[in-house]
Amino acid sequence: MKEIKNIADFNSIIETGKPVLLDFYADWCGPCQALLPTVEKLAEAHAEDFEIVKVNVDSNQELAQKFGVRSIPALFFLKDGEVQEKLIGVQTEAILKSKIEQYSVAV
Repeated sequence: MKEIKNIADFNSIIETGKPVLLDFYADWCGPCQALLPTVEKLAEAHAEDFEIVKVNVDSNQELAQKFGVRSIPALFFLKDGEVQEKLIGVQTEAILKSKIEQYSVAV
């Protein structure tokens, strides 16, 4: 699973044209760590049609600020570079899967 380290990484991912799921997290965040295996599994399953990337809020405060992240985990679904939806807190695999299908280019 890719990790965005700076704004340039973010911009290059947006330029791929694929829909994107940004997972804002921190290493010290228990709920974030609980969500990570689910997000990694989905990233692998949808690698062809969806960019699923993680963003560490501690090392990438500029991007967290740009998205107005106030609590984590925070999941942002982007399509054509625009935020379509934002989910806060731990989500089930079923919810994330349905959102990925909803915003997928294959649909």
